[in-house]
Amino acid sequence: MHRRLLTLAWSSSQAGGTLAIGATAWLLSGLTPSPLVNGMLPALATLPLLLPLPLRIRLGYLIQLLSLLLLLAVASGLLGRSVLSPLLGIALLAVGLRLAQEPLQRQLHGLWAVPIGELRAGAEAGRLVGNLLTALLFPLGKALLQLGSALVLLLPLAPVIGALQAGNPCLQGSAAHLDSEALRLEPSGVLQGLLFGGLFALLPLWVRQEAAGNCFDFGLVLTAYGLGRTGAEAWGLRLPPRLPYLLMAAVLVATQFVGGWGAVVLFVPFGLLAALADTSLAIGMDPAGDLQRNWNRLERSSALGGLLGSLGMGLIAQVLGLAGSLPIQLLAFLGAGALLPLLQRLRR
Repeated sequence: MHRRLLTLAWSSSQAGGTLAIGATAWLLSGLTPSPLVNGMLPALATLPLLLPLPLRIRLGYLIQLLSLLLLLAVASGLLGRSVLSPLLGIALLAVGLRLAQEPLQRQLHGLWAVPIGELRAGAEAGRLVGNLLTALLFPLGKALLQLGSALVLLLPLAPVIGALQAGNPCLQGSAAHLDSEALRLEPSGVLQGLLFGGLFALLPLWVRQEAAGNCFDFGLVLTAYGLGRTGAEAWGLRLPPRLPYLLMAAVLVATQFVGGWGAVVLFVPFGLLAALADTSLAIGMDPAGDLQRNWNRLERSSALGGLLGSLGMGLIAQVLGLAGSLPIQLLAFLGAGALLPLLQRLRR
């Protein structure tokens, strides 16, 4: 199979997964105004990253298909307006992604020599497309069209997985192996995960209730954020460790005074600053060590922080209201600007 077709199928699946999560987050925010319930969705999407699940490509792919069929039933109204069904659908999708993505990427690289850099770029492009489709498809057919398109975007992986299985019946893998080094958590990564988990868990509600926006606006905010993250790597920028957090707090304040397209555009520099903060943490973990290993540990640590941040900020907003949670978010970013560089210096 041609390498570019493999990369395209991989990228298409990333777009489908991103579109499904974005569409379901917006759908859930319309079913219930509860910040705590809305915070459960990103928590469930993150939880499988922390579990030693078996790495099985075909099983993971089938679970992803099943999850999208369930979410389509929710979008069509067949399952009523219960919040449990979309939460279950996202939980299944996250489990399927956890089972399949890592071994599939490894097989594409190892068996068919698709460069890792090309796979990462394809995944990033797919996520951007998924976020953009979240915005563009909503005015045309709302959640039903969004989730149906997510299913279609996932289908090109089927022949790829079939070809892999035919070429190597033993590729399905086994239980995920996590050595003691991989299980170590990075405190700075957990703290950063708390920040972003708390912020993005409530973003659909913010757009819907505080900004009086719709899913088109929500998808554009996510797309702007993704563009900013991509730009950070392309430009190779570096900033002092505490500066990105202080600037992100300033951007969040600015979004309260700039309406419409201005608020959307502000998420481009916000995404850029978030990527710079990630890079600073990954390099600072072990400057002389394996950078990829640093990134893996940061991802796992951030996943735990994101889970706690989603639930924690959901609970805070449940008690104080959405407007009352914003000052806490700002204080958290300002505090991170002071605390995270200190944690990095202490671990050295």
